[in-house]
Amino acid sequence: MTGERLAVLTGGQLAESYAKTAHGVLRYGTREVACVVDPAHTGRRAVDVVPFCASPAPVVADVAAARELGATTVLLGVAPLGGRLTEAWRASLLEALRLGMHVEAGLHTDLGADPELAAAARASGVGIRDLRAVPDDLGVPLPGPVGARVVHTVGSDCAIGKMSVGLELDRAARDRGLASVFVATGQTGVAIAGWGMAVDHVISDFVAGAADRLVREGAARGDLLWLEGQGSIHHPAYSGVTLGLLHGSSADALVLCHRAGRAAIADYPGTALPPLAEIVRGYEQAAGWVRPARVVAVALNTAGLDDAAAQRAVDEAAAETGLVTDDVVRSGAGRVLDAVLAALDR
Repeated sequence: MTGERLAVLTGGQLAESYAKTAHGVLRYGTREVACVVDPAHTGRRAVDVVPFCASPAPVVADVAAARELGATTVLLGVAPLGGRLTEAWRASLLEALRLGMHVEAGLHTDLGADPELAAAARASGVGIRDLRAVPDDLGVPLPGPVGARVVHTVGSDCAIGKMSVGLELDRAARDRGLASVFVATGQTGVAIAGWGMAVDHVISDFVAGAADRLVREGAARGDLLWLEGQGSIHHPAYSGVTLGLLHGSSADALVLCHRAGRAAIADYPGTALPPLAEIVRGYEQAAGWVRPARVVAVALNTAGLDDAAAQRAVDEAAAETGLVTDDVVRSGAGRVLDAVLAALDR
C-alpha cells in the first residue's frame, strides 16, 4: 500500500517472546513503523523495551493514539501458542477498522471471515490481510532439482531465532554481492519479505509440497536461498511442520539454531532436549530419510547473556558439535556465512 505506516499491536506483550512478529518487523521490515501499541510500555521506545528490535518507534496506549501519529495499518505483532484471536485483540482491530485503518494479522483465526470485522472494513473502505492465508491449489513436491542452493535454518525449539538467522545470513550474503533470497515460511517472515507462505496453515499432506513450491519460487529470484525454519523435530506440537519443510525443501545444507542454556522445550518443560551434538545428528538422520543434508554451522542465540558468558556459550557449543558456532545477531553473520558457503562449494 502506497504511503503505508504501521502501528504494531502487541497488547502488553512487547517484552515477551510471543511478540516475535513485532520484534521481526521492527528489526527487519522495510515498511515505516509509526508506533507500537502496548499499554504496558506507553511512553517508551521499542528499542528501550526490546533492544533486539533496534527501532526508536514510540510506544502508545491504543490504536486511537496510533491513528493520531499517522498510522494507516495496524499489524497484530503477537504470535501466541495456538495462534487464536483473543477478544481484547479483536476489540482493538475492530476499533482500528472503524478509524479507517487497514488491519493485518498472522493468526490461525481468519479475520476476513469474522462478519463484524468484515463489515467494519467495508464501511471504512479499508482492507484486512491474513498473513497466514495460503493457496488452495497446493499439492506434493515436484521431482527434479529446484535450480538454486537451499540452506534451511532448523532449530531445537520454537521462537529461538530461525527466522532472524535466515534474515541475517541473507543480508550478509547480499552485502557480498550474492544473489541471495530469504524464503519466508511463517507469518512474520511474510510480513517482512512481502511474499512467502505460512506453512503451519497448510493441510498436513501438502506441507512438503508448499516447501517445494517456495524454494522453486525463490529460485526465480536468486540462486542462494535461506529457507526459514519452523518448530523443531523435538517439539511435541509442531514437529510435523518441521519435517514437512525439511523433506519438501530438499535442502543442500542446514544451520542449527539453539537458545544458549535451553534444556527443555519452552512450552513443554517436561520435554527435555537432547545434547546439542545429538540434535545435530537427529536433523541429519531425519533429512537423510529423503535427501542427505549436513548441519554445517550452529547459530546460537545468546540473548540475555553478557559478552563474556555469550562467548563461553559459543565456545562450548563449538567444542561439543565440532562446528563453526556464533551468535549472528550479537557478533555478525560473517563466520557462519563463511562456513555455509564453504560447505556448499565442496
